[in-house]
Amino acid sequence: MAIAQEKMTKVCVFLERFALAPTPLNYQVVYTYTSQTNLKLNNALDRIIATNDNIDSVLIEQLYSEFLNTSHTTQVSMIQNVDGVINSLSHNAQATEKQIIRFAGQVSECVHTLDENNIEQSRQALEVLNNQTAELLKQHKQFKQELSKAKRLHDKTQKQLTQLRKQHVVDSQTGLYKRHYLTQQTQVWTNQQKSICAIAIQIDNLDHFTDNYGDIIGEVILNKVAKQVQKYVFQSGLPGRTAKDQFTVLLADIDPETANVIAEKVRNGVEKLRFVSSKTGTKLPAINLSLGIAQHDQLDDFNQLARKASQAAFKARSLGQSCFTAGH
Repeated sequence: MAIAQEKMTKVCVFLERFALAPTPLNYQVVYTYTSQTNLKLNNALDRIIATNDNIDSVLIEQLYSEFLNTSHTTQVSMIQNVDGVINSLSHNAQATEKQIIRFAGQVSECVHTLDENNIEQSRQALEVLNNQTAELLKQHKQFKQELSKAKRLHDKTQKQLTQLRKQHVVDSQTGLYKRHYLTQQTQVWTNQQKSICAIAIQIDNLDHFTDNYGDIIGEVILNKVAKQVQKYVFQSGLPGRTAKDQFTVLLADIDPETANVIAEKVRNGVEKLRFVSSKTGTKLPAINLSLGIAQHDQLDDFNQLARKASQAAFKARSLGQSCFTAGH
């Protein structure tokens, strides 16, 4: 009991230290971390703490997806196994059907030949065999119908899996990719030896909207910026939500200068947005963005790349610039 109480105290201290809400997901990740039962999770979180990265609910969700959530992988594996079984059944059914049809043709031909030779007893025996073959064909037809039902069920399951996968990789609030998906894609592109740039898009005054106009207005602002990000980069890159008030865009095979052009398009699009309170008619303040660009180093993982871009965005804000490129 004392040990359990001590762990709960550590969890509460951690949540309070990083201003994390005591949600079940946050609690599970932090409890696992304080219990030291998942070495990979502990190493990842220790590195994040050591580098003073921002720890919020979005990052905690990434850690959960990477180190604790195995259900998605299990679901994919299960569907793939079912897919293999059904394909095998379908192949076998087709092969069997061909054999049965060929056999039935041979029997019919044999019956015809024996009729001509007037071998009555043999003919009767072959007629029985012919009837049995017809019954076999009937059973095979029923089997094909059942197989067809199984295929329809399989297709329905695949659609459900696609929906689950979308929920797994897409942030429900903004419609952009989740942080852990950007982590995976960075590794994929790194393995392919692609050059990668990241654009960090920081909403500097999101808290101002939330504090002064309420959570609903804050969510509206967040979603409107997300739509602008999606509008200008969805064809050329992967936009994701990486913090409460920040988005990160991954761009493959694009240099920092081109990334800067894309970032400016996002900023110009957001600057055109205007908001008026439906209750009071009051004109709301403009949305302030800080943008940072960083180029991927082959030794960087996504967290390191995103950190460099985020620091560049902070630099842009401190210098009074709209955008700043790390290393320039």
